[in-house]
Amino acid sequence: MIRCLLTLLVLCLATPVWAREQAPDFVLTGQIVGGDHQTYKPVSFDVPDGVTRLTVAFDYTGRDQKTVIDLGLMDPHRFRGWSGGNKRTFTLGVEDATMSYLPGPLPAGRWTLLLGVPNTRAETVASFEARIFLERTPGGPSLAAKPLKAGAGWYRGDLHAHTGHSDGSCQTQSGARAPCPVYRTAEAATARGLDFIAITDHNTTSHFAAMAQLQPAFDRLLLIPGREVTTFHGHANVFGPTAFIDFRLGDAAVPNVRTLQSLAEGAGGFLSINHPTALSGEACMGCGWTAPDTDYARVGAIEVANGGSERAQGGAEGPLLGVAFWEAQLNAGHRITAIGGSDNHDAGLSSDIASSIGRPTTVVHAPELSTTGLLAGLRAGRVFIDFDGSRDRLLDLSARTARSTATMGGALAARRGETVIFTATVAGADQARLEIVQDGEKRAPVFTRPGVFSIRMGDRPSWVRVNLRDTDGRLLAIGNPIYLSPAP
Repeated sequence: MIRCLLTLLVLCLATPVWAREQAPDFVLTGQIVGGDHQTYKPVSFDVPDGVTRLTVAFDYTGRDQKTVIDLGLMDPHRFRGWSGGNKRTFTLGVEDATMSYLPGPLPAGRWTLLLGVPNTRAETVASFEARIFLERTPGGPSLAAKPLKAGAGWYRGDLHAHTGHSDGSCQTQSGARAPCPVYRTAEAATARGLDFIAITDHNTTSHFAAMAQLQPAFDRLLLIPGREVTTFHGHANVFGPTAFIDFRLGDAAVPNVRTLQSLAEGAGGFLSINHPTALSGEACMGCGWTAPDTDYARVGAIEVANGGSERAQGGAEGPLLGVAFWEAQLNAGHRITAIGGSDNHDAGLSSDIASSIGRPTTVVHAPELSTTGLLAGLRAGRVFIDFDGSRDRLLDLSARTARSTATMGGALAARRGETVIFTATVAGADQARLEIVQDGEKRAPVFTRPGVFSIRMGDRPSWVRVNLRDTDGRLLAIGNPIYLSPAP
């Protein structure tokens, strides 16, 4: 009895939390005995039609007696991989697979879990258990299985970067150019001190498998799944899902932009319009946002600061800065978060160059460092853009009345004529000055003390936000608004 209880405990502890919470489709059990020494033991199971992902969670007892079981897998037609003794859990999908295994269609029929037994003692009896989990919904790889960091805080990252899975290239050993592998971007983001980076290659899903392989090795850098949905009428990043999203805007499959928005939402994605004021034409096909009938109530963010645009116009401010486009939507009553992205296409760029990884940086106050947490932070709007990609700059805004308070991205109700007290919190920007923007217009309120100013509530909805400039007037950071509404 004690041996059985210990066996169950070992198997339970070795199985991932998600697998313990989800009932497996099959549980395969058996024993390894002395006669299995240096043999291969097939354990078969049947996979039905329509399966898109298959996960195996495997463990065994007898390690204390030097029993060793290696692991491999065969589908009805071919060999699908061999991980030996280095993995207790692995997944195969149509487009991705755990390292050691091959992605591809999962044919119906008899599959075989191949157990290799390089060692077992004559007198030993070991028990094994394989839990088989089947999925039938479209999807790609999952990346970080748990938050890389628990707890709320400010997390710094880059929300727009390309690799060799689309048009990103970098220098080879000989000095030529070649499609840049995903790991170069992850290394550059780590060197920059970022907490997260979204890889957003154009329309494809192929980079997600590479990201899934890299994430365990980059356990301080969150790799956020993204793709730049690239159409003839504008570009938009979709963060979160890994399943294919049809990008053929104007085709019968995606007749209008609202259909595209529905596809992104249906996949669980967060949509952000990219470089909306870029010129469209032969120099940059479809780069500016011209899609008619866009439902801005369903747009999560607008990339107001783009590293490539900054590089092209020789500074943060100029005709390619998307602030005016964004503020027009704020004035129309939409609550959309302003973000930035490097739009990096060369992970080897020097970090002091606009459009290098992390220039600009989007800084998000999130409940945890996870994709779910970061997207929640983006939706909440407590976000600012740091053009220099510094490691310590802070720009936050709060507001209060006699009855309630709000932070950047939040909403506050105030009576007509009531004074709303705003407090801007600034760090990492010596000798900088605040610029107050209300409803798209610069204001010059009286500061009662450093960072504290007041605005009197009018009779209609309003919004207030702050920018940060240095003493020469150079734009350092853009903050998101606090939304004011008239109280009854």
